[in-house]
Amino acid sequence: MYKKFNLLDCKIIVLLFSLIFYPAYSEDLRIKINSGQVEPLPIAIANFTGHSGEPSKVGIQISNVISNNLVGSGQFKAAESAAFIAPPTSPSVRPNFTDWSPLGIKALITGSVKSINNEQIEVEFRLWDVIAETDLVGLRLTVTSKAWRRVAHIISDEIFERLSGDSGYFDTRIVYVSESGPQNKRIKRLAIMDQDGENHQFLTDGNFLVLTPRFSPTSQEITFLAYFKNEPRVYIFNLETGQQELLGSFPGMTFAPRFSPSGEKIIMSLAEKGVTDIYTMDLNNQEVNRLTNSPSIDTSPSFSPDGKKIIFNSDRGGSQQLYVMDSNGRNVKRISYGKGRYATPVWAPKGDLIAFTKMLKNKFYIGVISPDGSGERLLAEGYLVEGPTWAPNGRVLMYFKQNAPIDNGKSSSVNLYKIDITGFRETRLLTPSDGSDPAWSPLLNN
Repeated sequence: MYKKFNLLDCKIIVLLFSLIFYPAYSEDLRIKINSGQVEPLPIAIANFTGHSGEPSKVGIQISNVISNNLVGSGQFKAAESAAFIAPPTSPSVRPNFTDWSPLGIKALITGSVKSINNEQIEVEFRLWDVIAETDLVGLRLTVTSKAWRRVAHIISDEIFERLSGDSGYFDTRIVYVSESGPQNKRIKRLAIMDQDGENHQFLTDGNFLVLTPRFSPTSQEITFLAYFKNEPRVYIFNLETGQQELLGSFPGMTFAPRFSPSGEKIIMSLAEKGVTDIYTMDLNNQEVNRLTNSPSIDTSPSFSPDGKKIIFNSDRGGSQQLYVMDSNGRNVKRISYGKGRYATPVWAPKGDLIAFTKMLKNKFYIGVISPDGSGERLLAEGYLVEGPTWAPNGRVLMYFKQNAPIDNGKSSSVNLYKIDITGFRETRLLTPSDGSDPAWSPLLNN
């Protein structure tokens, strides 16, 4: 049923790690990304040099990935390399800041890539504050030569965190359901890729229907549904070893399981005799515990980051709305009172927001709301938009979107999108075929 998948070749091997912080920096360099559309911070990203001090092939590739990450976040604007007056020859060389300030550049990134042997390279970078004329952070890594792209993501995270004050999200992966074939015989496979769409690989072979993968917050594992002889089964898939474990068969499952913050439990909804309630399963002993017990439909549960609360949707009030309860199932409280129906709530990693899907007047929306029910905002809309998932820093949402059926009545394509929580920069992620049900991994270097 499943192909073995081994990420060992992609794993970074750190032999030397040197991270240096400097307290002095200009307040003008710090960007604020809490609300509204942000004016991008002008930065310059020099091509990483080689042994000769000239740009190297791998160095240019690393610089391009860093630029794509930072510019793609919407928080930065990169200067064209043609505008560089005197490109630095090494990250250890102090730049002539008077060459950069007339260009309006606020920060400068320099770096180098040097071959140690046939299998290893040393990558170094430094972030410079052009205004204060000082360096902010430096990083040196010795890695396998195949890990250059991952190094670029790690460097991007360091830069993003230093300049925004928020943690990055570039050294992460996306698992999703890859869809192909006619609508009446759809093939759905698990697939995984870097957050920028690179290093794409399939995890399952398409012989069985798979749905709704979810990442563990503490390890590189996913839980997902697979239908075997029309019976839903829950699996745990270890991405490092390529091995999967069957947790059990759940004929009454109505919504895929999610991990608890500790990674020791999963939470799910099961239907029995026409009633749908929320349950947890302890992964250590597979003990199942029922949390809700009502004649309504309680489904799509998600833990708060501290594990103390659970958000879910229910029709117990007459329409499909969002409710919060304690992790033991007590103190249930409704938090959504807007028009329309609410579904698939997911708690943000910081605990400050809850993302959801909303259905109103034949249209779907992706929105966010505070845990107390205040501040509801709708970020994306369409004929069908569903399945929000959070970047690990809680600044970006990913989801899938399908446009209205085309003229001949056939369904249109389904694609993955991401958007900043301020509601700007909706961007499509390119995948080999249609994609749905995305899930964002935690940072790989955690």
